[in-house]
Order: sequence, then C-alpha cells, then structure tokens
Amino acid sequence: MLGGYLHYGLLIALAIALLVAATTDWRRRQIDNWLNLGIVIGAPFFWWASGLSLWPGVAIQLGIGVAAFAVFAAFFALKWMGGGDVKLLTALALWIEPEWFLKLLVMMALLGGVLTLVLGAWHVMRRQKDKLAIPYGVAIAAAGLWVLGTHYFPAAQQTLVG
Repeated sequence: MLGGYLHYGLLIALAIALLVAATTDWRRRQIDNWLNLGIVIGAPFFWWASGLSLWPGVAIQLGIGVAAFAVFAAFFALKWMGGGDVKLLTALALWIEPEWFLKLLVMMALLGGVLTLVLGAWHVMRRQKDKLAIPYGVAIAAAGLWVLGTHYFPAAQQTLVG
C-alpha cells in the first residue's frame, strides 16, 4: 500500500513540476534547469514505486530518454526548439511509457500548433511580428498533464482502492 501512495505522490509531484514549467515558460520563456533535473531525479523513484523491472523496463525508459534527447537536441541545433523544451521532453521520456510518450508527442504537436496560431495572430494584431516567441513548454506540459490524467492517475487510484 505504501508503494501505491508513493506512486501517486510522485505523479502529483510531476504534475506540479509540469505546471511550474508551463508557468515559467509562459512568463519568462524559460524552463529552469533545476526543475528539469528534479523531474529526472524523480524518475528512478517512480520506476521503483511502479515495480518496473531493470530489464527490460528501466532499460526501455532509459533508451526512450536517450532517443528523445538525440532527436530533440538535433531540433535544438536546427533552432526548431529551445534548450529547456529539449530537457523537459527528455525528462518526461524517463517517466512515460513508450506508447504513451508517442501520444504525448502527438498531443504536444497539436497543442503547440494551436498555441502558435493564437500567439501569431495576437502578435500580428498588435503589429509585433518580430517579437514572436512561442512558449512551447506550455504545450509540452499540457500534453504531459493530459497523459497523467488519462493514463497514470486512473491506474494509481485503482492501486490505492483495490
């Protein structure tokens, strides 16, 4: 039972971290390194509380994290993404199962597209096209919260109740 409470508590901590990431990215267009590091440090505790085996469970999560970093670091090099966004997605890859991480990426792209259109229109209306900076961490965090809410929290509740 204690593992169930720890599992649920870690999910809540991740949700709070995502809210902080979205807020700071919206306000300052920056996601702090300490926040991303905290998410990374929490992942092994989440693996343990989830009962994830070292092989293949943890190995798969680490592989997804490395792959996410490689792809998104390339996007950063092409100036398609910010460094904080790359680190946040890499940190999330350590928590989210591969199938759900792909769903997170699709949701992130959809939300990011809407965010870009809305902020682009806002800047055009205000005649400030040159100041357009999209806080993509908001889309990443929203997609992460969507995955937590639809997949992880219901499973955690069943662990606590059942």
